[in-house]
Amino acid sequence: MARAIWSGYINFGLVSVPVGMYSATQEHEIDFHQFQKGTSDRIRYKRVNERTGREVPYDKIVKGHDVGGGEYVIVEPEELDDIAPGKSRSLEIDTFVDLDDIDPMHFQKSYYLGPSDPENASSYALLRDALVKTNRAGIAKFVMRGKEYLATIRADGKVLVLETMYFADEIRDPDAELGELPRKAGAGKQLSMAVDLIEAMSGEWKPSAYKDTYTERVKDLVKAKHAGKEVVYSEEEPQATNPTDLVAALRASVEEARKARGAKKKSPARKRASKKPKKAA
Repeated sequence: MARAIWSGYINFGLVSVPVGMYSATQEHEIDFHQFQKGTSDRIRYKRVNERTGREVPYDKIVKGHDVGGGEYVIVEPEELDDIAPGKSRSLEIDTFVDLDDIDPMHFQKSYYLGPSDPENASSYALLRDALVKTNRAGIAKFVMRGKEYLATIRADGKVLVLETMYFADEIRDPDAELGELPRKAGAGKQLSMAVDLIEAMSGEWKPSAYKDTYTERVKDLVKAKHAGKEVVYSEEEPQATNPTDLVAALRASVEEARKARGAKKKSPARKRASKKPKKAA
């Protein structure tokens, strides 16, 4: 069984549910080290005291906040824990909301919450099943590794899932970041055909249908270079569609999408194995 990266209590009303938090996801990563170009010399990073030039062990490092003028306020880990009594061990649910009301932009990372005390597993099951029955999710705050998080707690089958979230002031204003954006599209032929294309390309969400092909290419590249071979990909970069060709491109795309959907419907279904007749007694 995996080791919990955080443990504490889900609190709602006067009820406390002991839980442990576990990573729910893992990213595809190809491990690369850094080298000086043209050599086999590894590049390594060290925590060095800029005054003495000596390396500093991790347990001797504290945090300092720059208050301007080259002055820093040093804060010890114990002091950070003291200003959040209980918060580092508590998931305080403030309210329950409909998941559909939350903009997905607020979601950050997913974790599993599991019961950490067998004697209180029934309270875990009670919260999970009540969330399913009401189709709600709990909004909570908690402190982990010196940072306060906003979180959503929801039920997913047999498990409770926690989604860390961005606070409202952590989400950037698109107008400020991107400048002037295009005005609303006119209700003409282009919009109508764009809607038709979306409808023609619509289908069910099937996570297993999507694979990380880029990581596979990186693995192939590493294998080929290790074998002294060269890998060449000849794919062309996409180019913007000329506005004067937009209607033609949309029309061709709709036809192609409808043909593809028709081909899927016509694909022969697997025959079910016929049941053998029972022998007469």
